[in-house]
Amino acid sequence: MKKQDPNEQQQTMRGVVNLLTQLQELILIRDEQRSILGPGTDLGVINKNIDDMVASLDPEVSTNFNRLYKKDHIFMAPMSDGSCSMCGMHLAISQIQSVKLCRQVVACPSCARIIYDPSGAKWVGEQKSRASGERKSGVARFSSPDLMIPDLRGGTAGEVIAELANSLEKAKFVDNAAKLVEGAIARESILGTGIGHYIAFPHVRGVEGGGLALAFGVSRKGVDFGGVAKTPSNLIFFCTIPTAVSAFYLRLLAGISDSFAKDANRKAALEADSPEALWKVLTKATRYTIK
Repeated sequence: MKKQDPNEQQQTMRGVVNLLTQLQELILIRDEQRSILGPGTDLGVINKNIDDMVASLDPEVSTNFNRLYKKDHIFMAPMSDGSCSMCGMHLAISQIQSVKLCRQVVACPSCARIIYDPSGAKWVGEQKSRASGERKSGVARFSSPDLMIPDLRGGTAGEVIAELANSLEKAKFVDNAAKLVEGAIARESILGTGIGHYIAFPHVRGVEGGGLALAFGVSRKGVDFGGVAKTPSNLIFFCTIPTAVSAFYLRLLAGISDSFAKDANRKAALEADSPEALWKVLTKATRYTIK
């Protein structure tokens, strides 16, 4: 049997990793929809796409996927600073090299998830004011007045996402707003993030090296984010989500959705005329729904 060329091995394995990361994203999108719309929601199209992707897996990869999927819907873990981003296990030098070469499946020696080398924006550290000894609670744990935009100018989903992504880079939460925009628009192409009640939740998963971050903007004219929304979205919540906090993100999604489905909170956000005023609306509206 002819031995596969190293470059061919790498190309084949990258195809496997890309397929598995896309499959994981679809599964997490399904989880998001169920979190927002309820367990009885018709998700036939997403379910069919997931089934088709699973059916296309190589038998050995499929066996590995099914074993991991039974434990957790996150079966792929990006490598961050030489460690598994899910369990924090530091990898041996040989394993780090294998992940970077991408010629074989590398499993985390602790949690057994498949490790891959991500590309995209990275968390670059918290602001000095956020790194103080002051204890944060509620939404203040992952957002700040610097990330509030009371008057979004963009007329399309991509333009609005760019405004919010730039606020995260300017506040030094991430290192590359352009990569965030690229990732968020790719996510929107799978299924729009408009959820109704004039709310949208564009986001990027896999921004590793730090915590979840939330930027909030208001578009008075409204922007079409697709999804299940029947109307344009006025309140846009943009999140960067480290893989390890995907489960918490579902609770955040539900908490913000519940808060701003209320007419009074939505009206207050639309009337906010400064970042500080919008921040006050956000913290007040979510004080009971986000712990």
